[in-house]
Amino acid sequence: MQTNGKTGGQLIVDALEAQGVERVFCVPGESYLAVLDALHDSPIRTINARHESGAAMMAEAEGKLTGRPGICFVTRGPGATNAAPGVHVAQQDSTPMILFIGQIERGMRGRDAFQEVDYTLMFGGMAKWVAEIDSADRVPEMVSRAFHTALAGRPGPVVLVLPEDMLVETADVAAARSAQPVDSAPTPAQVAEVGRLLAGAKRPLVIAGGSRWTEDAVASLHVFAETFALPVAVTFRRQMLFDHTHPNYAGDIGLGINPKLVTLVKDADVILLLGGRFSEVPSQSYGLLGIPETGKTLIHVHPGAEELGRVYNPDLAINATPGGFLDAVAGLEAPASPAWAGRAETAHAAYTAWSEPPATIPGDVQMGAVMSWLRDTLPDDAILTNGAGNYATWIHRFWRFRRFATQAAPVCGSMGYGLPAAVAAKLLHPERDVVCFAGDGCFQMTGLEFGTAVQEGANLIVLVIDNGMYGTIRMHQEREYPGRVSGTALTNPDFAALARAYGGHGETVERTEEFAPAFERARASGRPAILHVRLDPEALTPNRSLSDIRAAGRQR
Repeated sequence: MQTNGKTGGQLIVDALEAQGVERVFCVPGESYLAVLDALHDSPIRTINARHESGAAMMAEAEGKLTGRPGICFVTRGPGATNAAPGVHVAQQDSTPMILFIGQIERGMRGRDAFQEVDYTLMFGGMAKWVAEIDSADRVPEMVSRAFHTALAGRPGPVVLVLPEDMLVETADVAAARSAQPVDSAPTPAQVAEVGRLLAGAKRPLVIAGGSRWTEDAVASLHVFAETFALPVAVTFRRQMLFDHTHPNYAGDIGLGINPKLVTLVKDADVILLLGGRFSEVPSQSYGLLGIPETGKTLIHVHPGAEELGRVYNPDLAINATPGGFLDAVAGLEAPASPAWAGRAETAHAAYTAWSEPPATIPGDVQMGAVMSWLRDTLPDDAILTNGAGNYATWIHRFWRFRRFATQAAPVCGSMGYGLPAAVAAKLLHPERDVVCFAGDGCFQMTGLEFGTAVQEGANLIVLVIDNGMYGTIRMHQEREYPGRVSGTALTNPDFAALARAYGGHGETVERTEEFAPAFERARASGRPAILHVRLDPEALTPNRSLSDIRAAGRQR
């Protein structure tokens, strides 16, 4: 072992500081004690979560909201396997993230030592790069490469494995400077072709999605849409990419899609797919476009060259970031009298009608009234988070996103995501309202992270929408096997009492009129809060009751 320089643990922390990392999320473990020791004297804030899945989801959410890799540390074996859900979210959602895993000593490899795992095999199908740092003097190189890889092209997760003995080995090496993502833009010929294809269109449509967006790029998309009078739709859980009150906004292409938006996509003759992949959910199970020939003129713009032509054969493939593309096409002249004039206004009117909450649903809590009140009360910069479940429809359909970086939700549909994401969002923006929506089943997958919120002073508000079941699965169950309930019922705790037990603010909402004052008290409490909203089990979706779905299933 070398005796000069800094330990591998200190070099890891130096490298993170050089990258501008402000916080790391972790569950502590003996396999990386040297890193924890180095963090003791670092300005980097250490957030110790209650479970590795929560820590990894917090890191992913920070990556999603900032565009810089979120950082997570976990210990070997069970710690690493517990973190896998967050890595999966980062992969499917194209989010930059780096997972550091403590590992057995180098001399024990291959003996099936205590908690030994081959992480290349485990994470190879999810992460962009998996590597083990086998020598302390390579820490700056490997961490720099990890940041560059996580940020490049289509962003995603990187896994770096840290042998325990490497972390106490010393080396005299300097940290690498901060990694910056490589931007890419269309060629002049491609810009001209975009102009030509749009000029010849009769029913064009822009579909925005993916990552690598910035606030400036979102603003440029608004200008581009206005200049060309184009309707703009966004993909599943990418709603923060366009102001929902803008007259060119057409809605989100996801679960429970507006039927009129389906028609708009099918009727389009030219589609500009900007930044996204148009995968299973937005494509309605790959049914809206032909594969590989789409049956339309497709302009596909994506920062990852490997995604161009992967599923759809584009007429014009452009390897560019959304911002790089929009900067390049800013000088294009729009037709004076476009053939599609008025289509954006019609599409926006259809969205506006679709996004009006229903007047009544079964039960004493009317979620439509709740959403209307939240829409009128919360500021435009409020951040909303959620996991997965039917309850999320209340956000996706009825909340109107106005600003970039106000949404943290898993494109991959991972349950349990909302609360860890809200913790990360509130730590990132303590001055802003952060509201987590969670179903009773969704919340209980990571609900212990409410303790992390209390410990860290992350004064978020959680709305636990409790209908006593795994609602989405029950919906499918009643459709396919009506009346044969199996494995979907839940016996739940008093979630408000749980909040108080952790030292937070907790209230129960059983009637619509109780919600607004309870929310205001939670907001004023100065503590993390849970509002336990008891929803009638019949209110399974905004439009259909549990009984309706069961009856329809019996008629199949």
